[in-house]
Amino acid sequence: MAGSKDNGRKSGLRALIKENCLRMLRRPIYWVGFLALPLFMFFFLTSLMSSGLPTRIPAAIVDRDGTSLSRGISQNLSGMQMVHITESCNSYTEARHEMQSGRIYGFFLIPENFQADLMAGRSPVITFYTNMTYYVPASLLFKTFKTTALYAKAGVAVEKIEGAGLASYNLAPLLNPIGVQTRPIHNPELNYAIYLCNSFIPGALQLMILLMTVFSLGQDIKYGRSRELLERCDGSVLVYLFTKLLPQTLLWWVVAVFMESWLFRWNGYPMNGSWGWITLSQLMFVLASQGLGLFFFCVLPNLRLGLSISALIGILSFSLAAFSFPEQSMYGALSIFSWVLPVRYNFLIYSAQALNGLDIYYARVWYAAYCVFMLLPFTMLWRLKSAMKKQVYVP
Repeated sequence: MAGSKDNGRKSGLRALIKENCLRMLRRPIYWVGFLALPLFMFFFLTSLMSSGLPTRIPAAIVDRDGTSLSRGISQNLSGMQMVHITESCNSYTEARHEMQSGRIYGFFLIPENFQADLMAGRSPVITFYTNMTYYVPASLLFKTFKTTALYAKAGVAVEKIEGAGLASYNLAPLLNPIGVQTRPIHNPELNYAIYLCNSFIPGALQLMILLMTVFSLGQDIKYGRSRELLERCDGSVLVYLFTKLLPQTLLWWVVAVFMESWLFRWNGYPMNGSWGWITLSQLMFVLASQGLGLFFFCVLPNLRLGLSISALIGILSFSLAAFSFPEQSMYGALSIFSWVLPVRYNFLIYSAQALNGLDIYYARVWYAAYCVFMLLPFTMLWRLKSAMKKQVYVP
């Protein structure tokens, strides 16, 4: 009797897993959520950053002096790789209007009587404006504008010193008394894609895992299947979750491994550590994201509320996980949230393993953090079981 009962239970598990797989195959929304959207985001973000660094950023120049010196500064600025001078405005107001309309990201303003004031020693002021709403292009423009202003200052200083009779070979120690050598470790090309794609793409994957996990669980309650499914699992919510999430986990693992291959093999991003540990990180990242999504649905066993909290946390991860703003500079109350997101640990492991090639000893705590997310739903499974028995759908 015990053997027949075990065989029946095994047959039931196979039947439930098969039903879930067929449901995923028959509904287009699963194809979109599991494959179409993640793959689109992979290809879109990497193609957007294919050049590694934004170049030829639209900008304007306002030359209110019109002298040979100001024209020389304008020519030097136009020759910079990062800048594409698309407008030559006649006034500050016109340039500001162009920037507010989004046609340019910044402008460089040379004041009136610039050359005359400079030669008379009255220290004229060069002003440049950047639209920091667009952080990356505006930061690059600011750097280029500042470099151009410093070159202009150095050029005038050279002319004055040479006019005073000092030999040209004596100018370098005066203008640049301390030499600086910059060595960007593990990213010598200053390729923004190496940082951004390896943070935003896993963040997008986490968002989709959260949404699809909550959606698939909420559908059973919405359409009144949850009580029957729980009975077929002998009242065990663990068996129900196993049959429900196993096909999804396997599919997400395929997507995660493809993401890893796409980033490090196809796009050639640096891999200085172990492929095995990085692959393990991606697989555990999927389980941790599913655990977080399951926890949200256990706390709020409602399809609408579960999707809302998952979408909110998934979107905020791009900033709270310290991708676009450093965690050290956040307010203390906000920086806490950067440590309660799986994607944060995915990036820390990537930084330690792929970029720096450190020993696994230095990343062991972050792998352990994945396990915390996996175990988190077990604290609230009783709420899910209660909601499945009642199966009351609240739109």
